Amino acid sequence: MSPFVAGVLQLLALIAALALAYRPLGDYMAGVYFSTRHLQVEKWIYKAVGANPDAEMRWPAYLRGVLAFSAVGVVFLYLLQRIQGSLPGSLGFSSIDPDQAFNTAASFVSNTNWQSYYGEQAMGHVVQTGGLAVQNFVSAAVGMAVAVALVRGFVRSRTGDLGNFWSDLIRGTVRILLPISVIGAIVLVAAGAIQNFSGIHEVGQFMGGTQEWNGGAVASQEAIKELGTNGGGYFNANSAHPFENPNAFTNLFEIFLILLIPFALTRTFGRMVGSIKQGYAILAAMATIWVGFILLMWATEFAGKGPAFEIAGGAMEGKETRFGIGASSIFAVSTTLTSTGAVNSFHSSFTGFGGGITMLGMQLGEIAPGGVGSGLYGMLIMAIIAVFIAGLMVGRTPEYLGKKIGTREIKFAACYILITPALALCFTAAAMALPTPVDSMTNSGAHGFSEILYAYTSGANNNGSAFAGLNADTQWFNTTIGLAMLLGRFLPMVFVLALAGSLAEQRPVPATAGTLRTEKPLFTGLLVGSIMIITGLTYFPALALGPLAEGLAS
Repeated sequence: MSPFVAGVLQLLALIAALALAYRPLGDYMAGVYFSTRHLQVEKWIYKAVGANPDAEMRWPAYLRGVLAFSAVGVVFLYLLQRIQGSLPGSLGFSSIDPDQAFNTAASFVSNTNWQSYYGEQAMGHVVQTGGLAVQNFVSAAVGMAVAVALVRGFVRSRTGDLGNFWSDLIRGTVRILLPISVIGAIVLVAAGAIQNFSGIHEVGQFMGGTQEWNGGAVASQEAIKELGTNGGGYFNANSAHPFENPNAFTNLFEIFLILLIPFALTRTFGRMVGSIKQGYAILAAMATIWVGFILLMWATEFAGKGPAFEIAGGAMEGKETRFGIGASSIFAVSTTLTSTGAVNSFHSSFTGFGGGITMLGMQLGEIAPGGVGSGLYGMLIMAIIAVFIAGLMVGRTPEYLGKKIGTREIKFAACYILITPALALCFTAAAMALPTPVDSMTNSGAHGFSEILYAYTSGANNNGSAFAGLNADTQWFNTTIGLAMLLGRFLPMVFVLALAGSLAEQRPVPATAGTLRTEKPLFTGLLVGSIMIITGLTYFPALALGPLAEGLAS
C-alpha cells in the first residue's frame, strides 16, 4: 500500500470516528450546560471555593472570575516550579529559573503549553501531575466556559446575565473533560503508553554515553493534553516519543481526541440556540478548512522532487518513520488548526510550503475547529464579521441569530481579530530588529525568519507547537513569548464577553425576507472566504518573507 493511500484511509477512518461521536457528545455537552442540577462533588467544590453556582453574572463579573482564577493559576504554578528542588518526587531536578518558570506558568494557564525546556530533564512528578496536568484540565474548561457564555448572549434577550463562571468551569471539568480523559488514558495504556511514578533508569549506551529515561504518569497526561487541546508533552519529543505515542493506532486516537470536543461543540451550539442547522453551518466551515489544509499539506509533502524524495515517497525528513508522511501531515494540520501544539514530527523539517501551511493554520485564529471552547467563540466572531460584510453588500443592518450587529458589536469583533496578529507581528519585528534575539536562530535567511515568526505566532494564538531550530530558553524569549501567550489568551476573552453581554441585552429581531440565511451553504462559503481573505491580508507580507520565499527558492 502506498503512503498516500494509507494516509487517505486514515483520514477516512478519523472522519468516521468523529462523525459517530459528534451527535451524542454534542447533545451531552448541551445538557451539561443547560442543567440546573449540581452533582454532590460539584457542591463540595463550590463550598470549598466559596462560590454560589446559581448566581447569574453579567459580563464584567464573569470576566473577573475568568481573570482571577487564571491569575491564581499562574502564581501557583510559578511557585510550584520555583520550589521544585525541595519537593518529593522531584527526581533530583533543581528548581526552575524565574524566567522559564514564568514562561511555563503563563503557557499552561493560557492553554498554550509552549515548552522551552526538556520535560524529561526538568520537571519532576509533582510539578508534572500537580501543576501542569491540573492546568491542562482547568485551562480547557475556562475556554469552554467563555464559549458557552457567548452562546448564551445570542440566546438570551433583554438581560445582561451570561450564567455563572464557577458553575460552567466546574461542570466542564467534572462532567466532560475528566470522564473522557479517564477513558482516553485507559485506551492509551492498553495500547502501550506508560503510566507510573518510576524514577530515572539507565537503559544502555547511546553514542558513547549512558542513556537514561524516567517514567511518569504519561498516559493520563497525554489524554488531557490532546482532549483539552493543550499539547505540552511529558517528554521533549512530544507525540513522536514512543512512551507518549507508541504506534499508528495511538497516533490516530490522539488526533481523534484533539478534534473531538472542538467539532462536537458546534452541535452543542446548535442545540443551545435552538437550530441544529446553525451548528451544521459552523461545522461545515470548520471541516472545509481542515480538510482543505490536509490536502494542501499532502500536495506539498508528497510532491517533493529529486532522488531522495522519490526513494522515500515524499519529504520524510523530520517525520517519524512509524507514521509516515500521511499521518504526520494530518497530525500537523490538526494541531496547528487547533490550539493543541502537540507534534509527532518537526515542522521545521517540512518543505517550505508545508511549514507555511502550519503557520497559516495558526494565523487563521485557531478556529478550524480551533481549541476547546476558543475555536467555537473564534468562529462565531468570524461569523459576525461575515454577516457584517454581507450587510454592507446589500445595504442592510446585519443580523446574526436574531441579534442586530451594530457599531458596538462590530467594534468588539474587530478588536478581537486584531489582537493576536498585532502581538505576533510586533514581537517578531522586535526580535528581528534587536541584536541579541537573532542569536537564538539556528538558520539564517527565510528559514531563520520563519523560526521566530512561528514562535510568536504559536504563542500569541495559544498553540504551543514549535518550529524547532530556535533556542527559546533565553530571558528574552521566555519573557516575550510568555507575555504574548497571556495577552493572546485573555485580551480576546475581554471582547468576547463584552460582545456576549451586548448581545444578551438586545431584543430578538424577527426574520424577514431580507434576512441573510446563516444556516445555508452560501453563508458557509462567505464565512470561509472572509476568514481566508482577512488572514491573507494580515499575514501575507510576513509569510512572503519566510515560508513562501523558502518554498519558491527550493
